[in-house]
Amino acid sequence: MTGRKIIHIDMDAFYASVEQRDNPGLRGKPIAVGHAEERGVVAAASYEARRFGVRSAMSSQKAKRLCPQLIFIPGRMEAYKSVSRQIHEIFHEYTDIVEPLSLDEAFLDVTENKPGISLAVDIAKELKQKIKERLNLVASAGVSYNKFLAKIASDYRKPDGLCTIHPDQALEFIARLPIESFWGVGPVTAKKMHLLGIHNGEQLRARSLDMLIREFGKVGAAYHDFARGIDLRPVEAVRIRKSIGCEHTLERDINRRSSVIIELYHVAVELVGRLEHKNFRGNTLTLKIKFHDFNQITRSITQSRELISLDVILPLAKQLLNEVDYEQHPIRLIGLSVSNPREEGEEKGGVWEQLSFEFSDW
Repeated sequence: MTGRKIIHIDMDAFYASVEQRDNPGLRGKPIAVGHAEERGVVAAASYEARRFGVRSAMSSQKAKRLCPQLIFIPGRMEAYKSVSRQIHEIFHEYTDIVEPLSLDEAFLDVTENKPGISLAVDIAKELKQKIKERLNLVASAGVSYNKFLAKIASDYRKPDGLCTIHPDQALEFIARLPIESFWGVGPVTAKKMHLLGIHNGEQLRARSLDMLIREFGKVGAAYHDFARGIDLRPVEAVRIRKSIGCEHTLERDINRRSSVIIELYHVAVELVGRLEHKNFRGNTLTLKIKFHDFNQITRSITQSRELISLDVILPLAKQLLNEVDYEQHPIRLIGLSVSNPREEGEEKGGVWEQLSFEFSDW
């Protein structure tokens, strides 16, 4: 378990940094990638903006209140994809076992690497240096013996960070780790953890496997392992597409059923188009609803048949919508996705592809 050498690379404020690199007039200024209008959402924020509390997924209006001098820049997804490909070319100089998580972060298994460098931390240093020299961008790197700890390490000293968690240091490091930093622990789960008296890794480690599974389901077993420094997941060089989806942020909050059904129809039509374009087959439909207060819920349904046509998807989407109480909670965003491909062997082999929503949908 501890013989592997894993690096997690995370580009610092990636979209915003690309904009500042390409436009010198933006350097040193608080910028947000996204749209400034009333319904806009921040897709990414520079570190200058983050000092004011501006964060990704925040409404543009709130961001402007926190930082009145905030500069909004429309996103350029093709530019970011191009830079991401250049970053991955650097990765592949060291290993072909690269697992992208998004355009701006990836895992690398460098246990056996092309240059034959013995220390993973030395590879991480070279990766950071080459990204800086060739692309004029800054990356943070985490090094450890598994994916969980490597990702934790990359976040530990941002920006421009480099952190190594050795096997003999792992348990002590995890013991001090806030529960919010654990992989898979979001705000809702963190709140439940707190109610159970779990605030850090040491307190999580003290809980039994049975208790964690009882309280959190299957993911409870992962929490149990993470607390003990165990993560056996390999770095997967080939990522098969697991889902196709789309979502629309509405021009205004809505709670009338007729209006919601119309918007749901438009999302379903777009989803069907994407499924056809990618020749994707799945049998689980998920509805995502974000309310006016930014709270969100998802509802899913699995069928024995493939979900590829509007006459199948739309009725199921309506069925899921019937489970949502939106009369007193107006809807801000509607999303639909199809997942759970039944025959993954038919997917594109050897190709990783990032599913990204257009900026207008954020």
